[in-house]
Amino acid sequence: MTTERVEEKVRETLNAVALDRVRAPANLVEQVVRRRSRRRFSQAAGAAVAVAAISVGAVFGFGGGGTGHDRPVRPAASPATPPEGWEPWQSSSPGASERGCLVDGSALYCSGSEYDAAKIEANTGKRLWTVKVNREGDGIDHPFAVRDGVVYAYRNHTAENAPDGDYAGGTDLMAVDADTGDVLWKVEMPQDDRTAQAAMLIDGAVLANTPSVRTMSALDPLTGKEKWRHTWDKGTVCQRAVLSGVPYLACLPDVEKPDATEVLRLDPATGSATKIATLPGGQQLMGTTGDRMVLVAAQGESEGGKDLRLTTVSGAGERVSRPYRAVGAPATSEVIGDRLISVSWQGKASAYSLTTGKTLWTRPVGVELPSQETMPRLPSPMVSAGQGVVYFLSPTGDLSGLDLRTGEQVWRDHVDLGKERLPFGGSPQLLLYEDALVVRNGSTIVSLLPRVGG
Repeated sequence: MTTERVEEKVRETLNAVALDRVRAPANLVEQVVRRRSRRRFSQAAGAAVAVAAISVGAVFGFGGGGTGHDRPVRPAASPATPPEGWEPWQSSSPGASERGCLVDGSALYCSGSEYDAAKIEANTGKRLWTVKVNREGDGIDHPFAVRDGVVYAYRNHTAENAPDGDYAGGTDLMAVDADTGDVLWKVEMPQDDRTAQAAMLIDGAVLANTPSVRTMSALDPLTGKEKWRHTWDKGTVCQRAVLSGVPYLACLPDVEKPDATEVLRLDPATGSATKIATLPGGQQLMGTTGDRMVLVAAQGESEGGKDLRLTTVSGAGERVSRPYRAVGAPATSEVIGDRLISVSWQGKASAYSLTTGKTLWTRPVGVELPSQETMPRLPSPMVSAGQGVVYFLSPTGDLSGLDLRTGEQVWRDHVDLGKERLPFGGSPQLLLYEDALVVRNGSTIVSLLPRVGG
């Protein structure tokens, strides 16, 4: 979506939706789009558009009441094993983690109000190095990948005001040495999109949405130099995914009701494009599982919900589509392995098999959900494959673990997350460091070991 379209969406949203139960005045709309808040709202709008697109496909309405089990099983969750050298810890690092964190190896890589990147020891919570923000650090982004000793993250393009005294905004993609915190290179992005679609790792490169909004470029991971680029036509929107290091695009006309979506494979070495599939209607990319992309399209409306069609597409273009019936919007949903894990605003968690097309179970999630008016999305669930447990977090610090095979609750706990207000209605974050959980809310981070099955 172009910056102009993002601005249109911001205007539409502010004109139509009450924020904190108070309708935004007309002059605020143009102030938001025009002045320094433009950067922050562009980021928020970009994320909101991405989440809304994914939510179209995630609204599956698991109303089966737990029917469709592959076979009856007993809970088989395994005890958690602490990582080597780990002890339970809690820290408050103001300025280092409010924007979110990423776990890689024995470290957390975070962003906050004072630092665009910070490395935190996952065993102890000790801060190891930081990269100071460029002007402001109140975005919705955090480091998105680590590979071969390099951390990839975002920062403001400039810390200077424009000639008229207003802040011009802009975003840089940057690479940081994971050992020292030294910035290795940075590349300017064409807009303030810092969502998961803006940049991702592929074989031998970083695939980034630069230098134009309709271009993906493969950048050398050590220098930032461009290796190749692929540009699509004006009036087309392309979603991006990576399967086993190979980039794919799901492209469709930027209209209200697209006729078809084309799936393209880009050669990771040269960028040459090959069409591998054409799917009917406007498909929205939900995620990936193994060697498959997961896409969803609405097939029409009927009383009580929408008819959806879920399609998986392999890297070779093989596809499987199944119809689904949706009832209501989820509080959160995530493609994790072979499962679509979803939580409804009614407090029901469901596990859906992407291979069989069956709802494996539907159970109470085990945490109290906030009002949909106060938080648009619940923190994403996390799955410990080794334990066979899926974990959930509420904004108030309630934790729940459900057996991945049966949905039976096998663990619950609570951590004190304080009452820190997150930027743009952002939610707390739940992460896994081996079997240990890492819970973040603003600058407060807690790491604990769930005592499951033992």
